[in-house]
Amino acid sequence: MSARPGRRAGRRARGDRGSGSAAVLLFAVLFLALAAFVIDGGLSLAQRERAADIAEQAARYAAQDLDVEAIREGRDDAPLNYRNCGRRVAAYVREAGLSGPDAAASHCRSADTERVEVEVQLTYRPVLTGLFYDGAITVHGTSTAESRTG
Repeated sequence: MSARPGRRAGRRARGDRGSGSAAVLLFAVLFLALAAFVIDGGLSLAQRERAADIAEQAARYAAQDLDVEAIREGRDDAPLNYRNCGRRVAAYVREAGLSGPDAAASHCRSADTERVEVEVQLTYRPVLTGLFYDGAITVHGTSTAESRTG
């Protein structure tokens, strides 16, 4: 009679084989998915911040283009050459190292004699979620700069 309980225990032990590897595989996939979203989420935030920084600097650069003749005439308001806003934004984003399509899409949203508003586009590819999503992600940054004298 002692032979039977041993056989049952052996059958149970053989039935559990491989269950640990399935759990390890499941946790490895979950860990990689979590790591992908953490890393690419951080990259997304960094790219959005970079787009906002470039937009801020491009707006400042465009707002520095003052009407020199008005200043020489002694006017206090020193109006902006707002017609040059698009060219100055394009020059700045090229200098900042944006790629061709991103530089072409970055532009002056609005401009007048007192302020300019700039929008910058950045495109990037995710690092790890590229395994699941095969495409570029585009982010935008906007900023406004005003001319202040005094």
